[in-house]
Amino acid sequence: MSTEISPPPSGYAQPVVDAPALAEVLDGEYADIRDLVRANLTRYASVLRDAEELGIDAYRDRVRDIVVEMAATGQTGMGFPKEYGGGGSIGASIAAFETLAYGDLSVLVKVGVQFGLFGGAIVQLGTERHHEAYLPDLITGELLGCFAMTETGHGSNVQALGTVATYDAESQEFVLTTGDDQARKDYIGNAARHAQLAVVFAQLEVGGKAEGVHAFVVPIRVDGEVAPGVRIEDDGRKMGLNGVDNGRIWFDGVRVPREALLNKFADVTPEGVYTSPIDHPGRRFFTMLGTLVQGRVSVGGGAINAAKVALAIATKYAGRRRQFKADSDAEEQVLLDYGLHQRRLLPLLARTYALHFAQDVVRTELHEVFSGIKDDEQSRRELESRAAGTKALGTWHATRVIQECREACGGAGYLAVNRFAALKADSDIFTTFEGDNHVLLQLVAKGLLTGYASEFGDMDQLDMVRFVTGLAVETVIEKTSAHKLLERVRDLLPGGDEWDQEAGLLDSEYHLAMLRFREEHMLAGAARRLKRGVDQGGGPGAVFSQVQDHVIAVAHAHVERLVLEAFVAKVRMLPDGDNKVALGLLCDLFALTTIESDRAWFMEHGRLSVRRSKAISREVNDLCRKVRPLAGDLVDAWGIPAELLRAPDLVG
Repeated sequence: MSTEISPPPSGYAQPVVDAPALAEVLDGEYADIRDLVRANLTRYASVLRDAEELGIDAYRDRVRDIVVEMAATGQTGMGFPKEYGGGGSIGASIAAFETLAYGDLSVLVKVGVQFGLFGGAIVQLGTERHHEAYLPDLITGELLGCFAMTETGHGSNVQALGTVATYDAESQEFVLTTGDDQARKDYIGNAARHAQLAVVFAQLEVGGKAEGVHAFVVPIRVDGEVAPGVRIEDDGRKMGLNGVDNGRIWFDGVRVPREALLNKFADVTPEGVYTSPIDHPGRRFFTMLGTLVQGRVSVGGGAINAAKVALAIATKYAGRRRQFKADSDAEEQVLLDYGLHQRRLLPLLARTYALHFAQDVVRTELHEVFSGIKDDEQSRRELESRAAGTKALGTWHATRVIQECREACGGAGYLAVNRFAALKADSDIFTTFEGDNHVLLQLVAKGLLTGYASEFGDMDQLDMVRFVTGLAVETVIEKTSAHKLLERVRDLLPGGDEWDQEAGLLDSEYHLAMLRFREEHMLAGAARRLKRGVDQGGGPGAVFSQVQDHVIAVAHAHVERLVLEAFVAKVRMLPDGDNKVALGLLCDLFALTTIESDRAWFMEHGRLSVRRSKAISREVNDLCRKVRPLAGDLVDAWGIPAELLRAPDLVG
């Protein structure tokens, strides 16, 4: 902590942040629903203490009661059709969920399981008969359910699920069976204690023929008791989220009526004839899973807001806690005046703002696709990709932020009252559920490498390799969304091939050009490596495995470019004034720290000289000095209720 950085130069005009006005920008069109959630969170703020003091069963019941009471205010039902008591707005439902992450994360996840996963599956995979039967009571929380997809032995490989649903034409019933312990449903939220129904994903067999994975509504409790043929086991205590009753489920010849099949994309006639409007099994499967993309959008947004809580506490603490004297005649220095402390927190603050605006984009796309405003296949595929990538970067960011902020608060950060213990334990799983982040980035890369080809929905990773290697590398690039990036780089900036030396360090076009070049170059390189491996006789699986790190890097670079574009676009659309200046500083800080963190790659590929690399680091330090006086107002603009920050000794 001995390195002090001097204040900005005397000629610099320091902006003054209008926190309430900035809060309006951040809340956007969903300010009213966000305020409702804030009010509910404040009302139930005591659950943060309950999480530490209650036994696990009492805590689970407390979380359930809060979720049901919140449902009565309308905040959890915003995404459901109005005719069943919902709010009719997918975008509002995501905004509500994001804001809920300011509070206890067990409440957040319980809401996500009940209304996002269970309710979302009924809405998106079911038809009118299911909507009428379940949605009115589901929306009020009177009917609790769970989402039984994941199995112990199959994880993210949903197509390989082991649970089987066999159609019995004589009784017109489906018979669900768990083959072995590898096929048991596991980690299922709401299952261990509260769910009455489950949406169960199983391999459908009709007339001796396998038709792939489909979803069924299955009672798992009747009058509070476990249903016949169903076995449920509590997963027990977890690293965090112990207010959510995760459990394991087995099915032993459980019979459900033919109407239990969620039949939007496929059905079985009473006589046992399988029908579907989508002929290809692979496309049918990916279409079905694609309707559940809102879970990924929700988790990404929730993670970003959990990071805000950690940053708000650590930033406020750093603005008032004093440690060591700068010189013999002065009082001890405030932590946030130290250059190292600025370097630790303020780039994370900038990245959080960047991800907030990227989340705005994916939420809007989700709303437009699911509201029918955009109803084409290309928009759906691009939404799936953006949702997967934003979820991955947002959840990794939350994990990093919470750890850094805990350390930045020293021993005080280790006390439960200061929230870091719960934030760290409860949010860690976000990197894994709704899709392991590395698997999700492979989905992003598949879209990039295939240009969302018409065959996209049918491809597994081996098919992707075969598709890519069947084309010339130039054709791969031409088919992708990145194919014009290099031309844009050359057109926008002076200096020809020396553009990286000529552009100003604070020119947003320079920042965009650097990230666009990185993505385009990585994408071309991945395509060449895939093609070369197969041309040299390698099998598609082995070749993909050898190139997998490169493929993930492409996806990561792509999503970071999208995040920066979202931030730059938001800053440009704001009216002139100090808030625009302040967000411009954050945008520059995000862009330059992103380039700085990957400087080795840029230097290896001739886009960054040693001299310019050092200049970027100096500029980052200067931006930190400029952001430092604004930091308190920038975290206040998030509108986190004081009751949720707790941490009285840290935030004052």
